[in-house]
Amino acid sequence: MRQAGRYLPSYQKIREKHDIMQIVKSPRLASQAATSPVDDLGVDAAIIFSDIMVPVEAMGVSVRIEENEGPIIAHPIVSIRDVESLQSIEPYQQLPNVFDGIELTLKSLDGRVPLIGFSAAPFTLASYLIEGKRSRDFDTTKKLMYSNPDVWHALMNKLTHMITDYLRAQIDAGVHAVQIFDTWVESLSPDDYSEHVLEYSRKIFRSLEGRGVPRIHYSRGSGNLLDRLRNAGGDVFSIDWRVPLDEAWEKLGPDVAVQGNLEPTVLFADTTTLYSKADDVLKRGSSQYGHIFNLGRGVLPGTPVDSVRRLVDYVHEWTRDGRN
Repeated sequence: MRQAGRYLPSYQKIREKHDIMQIVKSPRLASQAATSPVDDLGVDAAIIFSDIMVPVEAMGVSVRIEENEGPIIAHPIVSIRDVESLQSIEPYQQLPNVFDGIELTLKSLDGRVPLIGFSAAPFTLASYLIEGKRSRDFDTTKKLMYSNPDVWHALMNKLTHMITDYLRAQIDAGVHAVQIFDTWVESLSPDDYSEHVLEYSRKIFRSLEGRGVPRIHYSRGSGNLLDRLRNAGGDVFSIDWRVPLDEAWEKLGPDVAVQGNLEPTVLFADTTTLYSKADDVLKRGSSQYGHIFNLGRGVLPGTPVDSVRRLVDYVHEWTRDGRN
């Protein structure tokens, strides 16, 4: 998950002078934001600092990021003509700041921890492009999906090609893993996911086979989709707090790793409660090989930094001591 957020003082200093897109488009600032959690908290990996809308903007979409609102699309997708207007991208040529930022981040990390690249999945990007902004129910997205299948599949195909090229370029630039976020797929039923979404995510994961990096598949609040997500692909599946880790593993199968799944609000609890909740996740994760301890989603604004540090230290001690 994105680790540099409004809770981290070093990131807050950057945000005092720069908005989110200024940071994203500055390789120096993006590198600082990506490495600060490693320096300040001692976490075991860094993730590139960017935004899921960066490659979409390169496709010719007019988008702005509003504080507390997220991406706002000036002209949402409603027709096949809108889809046809989306441009193909050459990642290195059109997004040089992203790859300069990756280069600077790798130099700053100097092999201390791996660097994770990422992109949103086709459905999540499509939902923003169709809704025009973050949505509670995604009714507009699903209406288009049901009523205009030609438009839907044309959009999903175009986004799939873009995401594939974007992630391949990140891998070529040196990231050690890639994570695909399908945050809003929780709004779909299992059958709708299988019929309208699965094939596109599968194409991306298959296109990244043999590239030598783990492929992480994240979908929030989708315990009812785990078997479908597994069919779509991935080497690691990010699990949120709504499904016990061992139960999720049973649905996914033993041949994949899992990431998660502490609830982020637990970081506001007292230390005894925090450690108890972490113990439960760690014990369930130790039932077989391949657990990456993490939160079930990003760190929340206002989270006490000392709590995050204590949690990182506790997990390191727990795994180092080999507790059961």
